Amino acid sequence: MLLRVNHNELYVLTSPFDSSIFCIQNYGMTAEIISIPRTALHEQVAHRLRQMLVENRIAPGAKLNERELSEVLNVSRTPLREAIKMLAAEGLVELLTNRGAIAVELLEADVLNTFEVMAGLEAQSGELATQRITDAELTEIKAMHFEMLAAYTRRDLPSYYRLNSAIHSGINAAAKNAVLTSTYKQVNARLQALRFRSNQDEEKWTSAMQEHEQMINALEARDPVAMREVLMRHLFNKRDVVIGQLRAANAQKFAVLAEGKS
Repeated sequence: MLLRVNHNELYVLTSPFDSSIFCIQNYGMTAEIISIPRTALHEQVAHRLRQMLVENRIAPGAKLNERELSEVLNVSRTPLREAIKMLAAEGLVELLTNRGAIAVELLEADVLNTFEVMAGLEAQSGELATQRITDAELTEIKAMHFEMLAAYTRRDLPSYYRLNSAIHSGINAAAKNAVLTSTYKQVNARLQALRFRSNQDEEKWTSAMQEHEQMINALEARDPVAMREVLMRHLFNKRDVVIGQLRAANAQKFAVLAEGKS
């Protein structure tokens, strides 16, 4: 679609090759004309920033440097700031008064509490999905599972995580409960980066793949009990890996601090 403005008239061409033109008389040039691309831009920036946070390219606790991010993402600071506010609402970054923003760094208690809630949401999603999933939805989830298996075989962690996340979202969508989906998205946003890093443990990554095989089997069998059990186990295993990583990172920090004081 093309837009052309002549004085106070706005012409909308449905395509570059289409001669049909719709004319809106006395259309004033206002900020609304640029609001659509601006909104789309800040959402695109938020998506790219979210990936950087999840994949640990921006470390937990690190300050978000607007000048550097503007250059890396090739955008002005206005859509960048709108994107940062969007991620703050998701719980991925923390806004500091007059000091910009930092990537959220969850404490051990936060991680334990959030994983506890997330495990219940995943289990509820899986249980309902076994009762409500359509054949088409099951086929799509199985297709993503095989793609994820290929990514695991290549040790392509970013592709694996993207597909893994899509599978869990697909199971949640198959539950067909809007309130559950809204809550799931809100809580899951806090854990995305931690779930990504939990697959960096080779042994646990292999176990996670086996658990996904069991999820597919439970969905195919329409077995709510088996699905609930494997999803609870899957999330608690993730939790244990993340807690181990946090404790190791904290121990390393204390060791560095102790060495600096000696």
